[in-house]
Amino acid sequence: MSFLELAGLGKQFDGRAVLRDVTLRIEQGETVALLGPSGSGKTTALRILAGLETPDSGRVWIGGVDVTAEPPARRGVGMVFQNFALFPHLSIGDNVAFGLEGRGLARDEIARRVGVALDKVRLAGREKGRVQELSGGMQQRVAVARALAPEPAVLLLDEPFSNLDPQLREATRAELRETIRRVGITSVLVTHEQEEAFDVADRVALLHHGRLEQVGTPEELYERPASLAAGTFVGRASLLRGTWTADGLRLAGSEVVWPGTPAAGLAAGAAAVMLVRPEAVRLAAAGEKAALAGVVAARRFAGASSFYRVALSGGTTIEIEAEPDAARVEEQVAVALRSAARPPVFADLEPR
Repeated sequence: MSFLELAGLGKQFDGRAVLRDVTLRIEQGETVALLGPSGSGKTTALRILAGLETPDSGRVWIGGVDVTAEPPARRGVGMVFQNFALFPHLSIGDNVAFGLEGRGLARDEIARRVGVALDKVRLAGREKGRVQELSGGMQQRVAVARALAPEPAVLLLDEPFSNLDPQLREATRAELRETIRRVGITSVLVTHEQEEAFDVADRVALLHHGRLEQVGTPEELYERPASLAAGTFVGRASLLRGTWTADGLRLAGSEVVWPGTPAAGLAAGAAAVMLVRPEAVRLAAAGEKAALAGVVAARRFAGASSFYRVALSGGTTIEIEAEPDAARVEEQVAVALRSAARPPVFADLEPR
């Protein structure tokens, strides 16, 4: 048994299924991100883990113990909330000690735990400081210290970067990632931001309409999506429709065939859709074999490269990553698949 397990979780609100048979296993010391759009069920899953919601079905196991019916205080979990929930009238030390009050601990033990927790987030000796004087990133570290002070087995983080300015998020993510790995605590992060999940987590659990769509490393989700829903949510991608053949996808409206990696069970002759990342395609010479003609509809500068949206025949568009000066808007171009690329191909449930 893994250290932390969600086994067959189901939850409904007002007759609407929010979680559907969610099973997830997390090893000790691992950080897993629950990623998904609004309404995917990720926050409900976190609240069930914390003991703030009761599942309609399924169980929660921590350290081999079934804690499904246990209240939050007896689960051995610490939680960092979206808004950090720090008390401005209390010192840094008193904020960290807040979760220890009422546990029957001696003052010396509370002071020891506060000191240890602040040391873990590199705020040692700041007990008497004021939280209002700290930056957003340092306030987050105080919130993490407060969650760590009771010495929990699991750390839960509910969109911990949502209230930070964009310029602070990257540095704060790096701090949080370093802290979690230094402490070695099993952690679950909830976010709707792919970049946050990929930056902090060892593995990502992608939720879609209350179901686990895919669980894997960031590289696995990006390079080998398990479904069209997973592929379109993670990263940038264009969708090309056509018919799957023994040689690849014959693109709709042309005789061009692009090789790809078919999903299990995709049969020859089936309507299919290819998920193409911008880096998998290139601008080609006019008349090149297996190239598609189009017109540059838009260009977005991105530093060392630019992203070009090319309008193909039949109303289809494809996004390409190329050099900043590779093409101009309204220029006629040709598009080809890079030689080593084998984009994933799925059954097209809504063929056009």
